[in-house]
Amino acid sequence: MITYSLKQSTAGGWSICRSGFALFSDLRLGPAIKLAREIARDEHLRSGRVICVEMPGPATNIRLARYGFVVEREEAAVAV
Repeated sequence: MITYSLKQSTAGGWSICRSGFALFSDLRLGPAIKLAREIARDEHLRSGRVICVEMPGPATNIRLARYGFVVEREEAAVAV
């Protein structure tokens, strides 16, 4: 699963990150969420991979979007 993360800078702007690298930065929260979802959806449609968009929450990360699904091992065994 590939995860795009939203991270807030000390100045208050938001960055869209993948694998720890900022792809876009200095965005307002609303546009950052919208762009991250668009990027994730596009990558899922092109690659077929499971893609998530997350941002930090008070106790744990909040999942904002998920494209695709992971097949559980039991489900895969039944489907074969």
